[in-house]
Amino acid sequence: MRLLSINSSTFSYSSLSLLLRRSSPPRRRLAASVFHRRRHLCVLRELLASATRPFEKLPAGSMGAARVAVKSSIDLTEKEDKIFQQLIGVVHHFQMETQLRVAGGWVRDKLLGLECFDIDIALDNMLGREFCDKVNEYLSLRGEERRGVGVIQCNPDQSKHLETARMRIYDVWIDFVNLRSETYAEHSRIPSMIFGTAEEDAYRRDLTINSLFYNINTNSVEDLTGKGIADLMSGIINTPLPPMSTFLDDPLRVLRAIRFGSRFGFTLDDDVKTAAAHEEVKSAIASKVSRERIGREVDLMMSDRYPVKAVTYLNDLQLFWVVFSLPNNLEPAIPKEVESLCVEYMTAAWNLLQSLGGASLDVDHRRLFLYAALFLPLRTLTFKDKKGKELPVTSHIFRSSLKLKASDGDTVANVHGVLAEFISLIDFLNSDETPDPSTAHLGDDYLDDLPLASKRRIVAGMILRQIKDFWPVALLLSTLIYPRANHADDFRARDFEVEDAAKIYASVHEILSQELALDKVWELKPLVKGDEIMDILRLKTGGPQIREWQNRLLKWQLAHPEAEKEAAVAWVDDLRSKRAKIC
Repeated sequence: MRLLSINSSTFSYSSLSLLLRRSSPPRRRLAASVFHRRRHLCVLRELLASATRPFEKLPAGSMGAARVAVKSSIDLTEKEDKIFQQLIGVVHHFQMETQLRVAGGWVRDKLLGLECFDIDIALDNMLGREFCDKVNEYLSLRGEERRGVGVIQCNPDQSKHLETARMRIYDVWIDFVNLRSETYAEHSRIPSMIFGTAEEDAYRRDLTINSLFYNINTNSVEDLTGKGIADLMSGIINTPLPPMSTFLDDPLRVLRAIRFGSRFGFTLDDDVKTAAAHEEVKSAIASKVSRERIGREVDLMMSDRYPVKAVTYLNDLQLFWVVFSLPNNLEPAIPKEVESLCVEYMTAAWNLLQSLGGASLDVDHRRLFLYAALFLPLRTLTFKDKKGKELPVTSHIFRSSLKLKASDGDTVANVHGVLAEFISLIDFLNSDETPDPSTAHLGDDYLDDLPLASKRRIVAGMILRQIKDFWPVALLLSTLIYPRANHADDFRARDFEVEDAAKIYASVHEILSQELALDKVWELKPLVKGDEIMDILRLKTGGPQIREWQNRLLKWQLAHPEAEKEAAVAWVDDLRSKRAKIC
């Protein structure tokens, strides 16, 4: 049910001084922020009326990486040293010739001075489960408890191309796998594996910064491609072998290159960018990589340190629609260069989050907020599923393009669906005047005579009940387009007034959660149960009529938050009597 509809262009500035004198502190701050936002948009409209500007790509070199501080050696923690000493003890005791190398991300992160608890050990002459058996034999000889060993079988669909053994040592899970070499079939990203040398293993890695080893036997870092340390220090994302062949062998590496580049703020090498944007590589991503794997990489990007940089790369490399593929029966037709507009809105959303200190939303809410901002320009687009049901295009992107949780797509669509109401709510909370009943109503005439404060609580409470605990996400997103009710095709992140939007969000959030005490309002239950309402109304059967009365009762409870069941029963009976007399 539509609770409130206010034409924001009719906002009266003449009431601003009165509002500032009479209102609570959060509402005074809200009024000032709204005034500045509207004044800013008026100036922008005047500028855009005199000149139109095409979308501008980020300037060349604007995403370049500075020299990166890289440690000259790896400093082990006390626990890491104990783990490695125990593993070397196994090698020495059984007089094994095995070289133990920590591979990949752990080495990279330690050299960057970052913590990493993901230890993968590559073995040069045996399988992981065979070495784990030796570890347990060694522990038994020393009178220590044997450890459980888990074997993860080869599962190419989950990027597990070789059997991996897992063992918990000093409360840390360690993965053991043998060094390998790879060959690829023409139409598959699933390689054929054979035992390989350390150098072969390094060259078959996706990126040079992930090709480094830490040799436990010699306590040294091994850069067998000769590029890993240099690229790490230069902040460059590159591949051990030529990028074109690397990406055609396994096109998922394109998305991994973008993800790691955005995580560390590194720059993609020019040859990497050229190969990633090649039509043959884009076609290979669509044909050889499962949608589940694409979705997992994108979701990791959105949850990482610099998600905007990742999405900007997707757009600049013309991979946006390869990743976020659209249905064929899209209505209306997709606007030209809308993908660039999507990136602009996500950039503004990210800047807004940073201005709020990043603590305004939890991790999952932040992730879905960024998705909602990214797809904001697509929120009016729909398609028909196989049963002919009309659905938002965001549903297709989450369910089919990315194969993420259907609930994520539903949440983003729901957030998009309440934006107009949140924008109207901002104005309603900002005004000391009762809106015209013809343009702003509560859905029931019996509530029109309530005090303005009670109306605010009812309207706000019913809106929050629609979106539940994602209401801060919807509120924050609404500030991106406020005071409009829809996105602007000329939106530019650089023109977005972050400070004003942050003030509006903070003020409204305080009003809703503190002044109106509406947090968790979606958990509010009717004080009078359905069967009790039937008795009061003298009905023999339930149905829609009972749901309507429960909805009325919830509004009454929002207006009377301290009321108890006895008062609620009396109110329902009194309203029934009044309606009976009218009839």
